[in-house]
Amino acid sequence: MSPGGPGDSVGIIVERCPNIEVAPIEWPNHGVLFWIMSRKRVGHRFNYTFLETACYTGICLYWGKIMARIHILGAGTPTPTPTRYGSSFVLEIGGEKIMIDCGPATTHKLVKAGLWPTEIDYLFFTHHHFDHDVDYPCFLLTRWDQSIGKENLLQVFGPTLTEQLTHRIMDEHDGAFAHDWIARVNHPASQQVYVNRGGSPPRLPPEVSAKDIKSGKIFSGKNWEISGADAVHVQPYLDSLAYRIDTDEGSVVFTGDTEPCESVRELAQGADVMFAMCWDEEESMLRGGEQHGVMGTISAARLAQDAGVKKLVLSHVGKNLDTHGVMEKGIGQAKANFEGELVYSEELMSLEI
Repeated sequence: MSPGGPGDSVGIIVERCPNIEVAPIEWPNHGVLFWIMSRKRVGHRFNYTFLETACYTGICLYWGKIMARIHILGAGTPTPTPTRYGSSFVLEIGGEKIMIDCGPATTHKLVKAGLWPTEIDYLFFTHHHFDHDVDYPCFLLTRWDQSIGKENLLQVFGPTLTEQLTHRIMDEHDGAFAHDWIARVNHPASQQVYVNRGGSPPRLPPEVSAKDIKSGKIFSGKNWEISGADAVHVQPYLDSLAYRIDTDEGSVVFTGDTEPCESVRELAQGADVMFAMCWDEEESMLRGGEQHGVMGTISAARLAQDAGVKKLVLSHVGKNLDTHGVMEKGIGQAKANFEGELVYSEELMSLEI
């Protein structure tokens, strides 16, 4: 069947774009062609204007393919700067949203990126330094507070301390923030806000599934599978993991914080995209003795090159590297050691796999 008009197929109304309609049409040998149309009410009818492409909360529609998309929420380090602080990412794939790490101000950055806390059903921690997990209490409380009781159970995974940290935040008896949700569950004013939002009484306490994990196959979603490998960072004080997510649209690796190591290289083998920590320009790191447990512009590039990665995204960028002059030198070092596509990350940037 060749592409037809909106009357030939079922339209899907995009909630946050009320004047946009998406009509999927089967198209042999091409999968599904999406007609993206703007609509305007005229009396009791709608007039449609064809749009070639459209973008809705980061999911790009290009001739039948819903492209997996990665949002960079945190692209910095423990040192705050005006443009970056801490680490966090969200991967959108097949209607599911997966968060990697939850560093400073992640919840606020999530909303600035056009996403919403209740849309996140999975969270994976690489390790438990504060620049990767300090916004976890805020995210947990906000996701629960904004819910109407119909959301999916939040599933949280990470190395040792993930279960303990979750318990110490939310547990009714031991949780540091139990006083907050107990008041919101029981006070009539909070109950009314919940009902006005669309919830049905009674308002239930928060529920989170948290699990400590080790390297290997970890979890499978609808259209994705995640596996982990040990990363070399600050052992024995903290365990660290790198993650690989394989999807129908491609594969993406998040190194977390690590120095170059065989386990992460094997995990990243042939990946379409790798988000690699890049603390600083390599020569500056060596001069300051800061090359242990981390990667810089040359070491991150060489790891990606050795693993056959197609696109390298430099993230976890330190204050010095983010300074003009040093930045350009560092990018030059990375380009000289990596033959694929190179991206220097910025917060609130989004990329396709």
